[in-house]
Amino acid sequence: MLEVNLCGVRLKNPVIAASGTFGFGREYGELFDVSKLGGICTKGLTLHKREGNTGLRIFETPSGILNSVGLQNPGIDEFIQKELSFMKSMNTAVIANLGGSTVEEYLAGVEKLNETEVDFIELNISCPNVKCGGMAFGIKSAVAYDVVLKVREICKKPLIVKLSPNAEDIVDMALRCAEAGADALSLVNTFKAMAVDIYKRKPVFDNITAGLSGPAIKPIALRMVYETSAAVDIPVIGIGGIVSAEDALEFIMAGASAVQVGTANFIKPDICLDIIQGMEEFMRKENVKSIDEIKGIIRR
Repeated sequence: MLEVNLCGVRLKNPVIAASGTFGFGREYGELFDVSKLGGICTKGLTLHKREGNTGLRIFETPSGILNSVGLQNPGIDEFIQKELSFMKSMNTAVIANLGGSTVEEYLAGVEKLNETEVDFIELNISCPNVKCGGMAFGIKSAVAYDVVLKVREICKKPLIVKLSPNAEDIVDMALRCAEAGADALSLVNTFKAMAVDIYKRKPVFDNITAGLSGPAIKPIALRMVYETSAAVDIPVIGIGGIVSAEDALEFIMAGASAVQVGTANFIKPDICLDIIQGMEEFMRKENVKSIDEIKGIIRR
């Protein structure tokens, strides 16, 4: 009922754990059957190990959180050596989220991931909480086009490009990435935001700004997915404040082929299972036989 085909890869359902909220699945695997998910996005990976940002990294805000983790990760080589085989054993799709500070770092990372069993590469050109790279590639369409074009030339895996809501023009960005060879798009990443400690008279985060996620961003993310999916002819994965089956179904009806769940995993570790179950119940009650019947239905 919920099975979807994403860029030629079969997913049990359209619910994917988003990058940066699920680690490599080990901790969650101790709490519930992760194999029931449609897929898992790895923690954001970089060519070399990163320690991430200093100072406070997570700050709660009304209906959301601000994060300034800064892409802390063990590096691609250690991921391949110590984490990938475990992830593959969980019997769900593995999406390697790849970040970088330079085009050369992206290319070197893709070359390493090409030789592994990851199912997809998700090119993260949209991270707003690192000082260089990341979001710098995700603001201007021409810059993103150049990065994606170069990556596409060597990438042997289905290539998902993760878009920033901070882009100058999200629809133009999507069109240029598709033109450059992206197989799919995922959006949106977190919104660039900040918080101030009024007692210390300074920003909460050492990095000044951080990424805003959670239910607060859902209506804006939904609008961006709607506009983008109407403009491109490649699959779109909807992300942004999804905490329920109803939220996920909104993104599907707006044109998304699949969804990613992020911040909600911190609220309830097995919330993806609730979302999957709720979607199944809705489809049974509404006599919907497949996701394709309702995907993008509000545009028809």
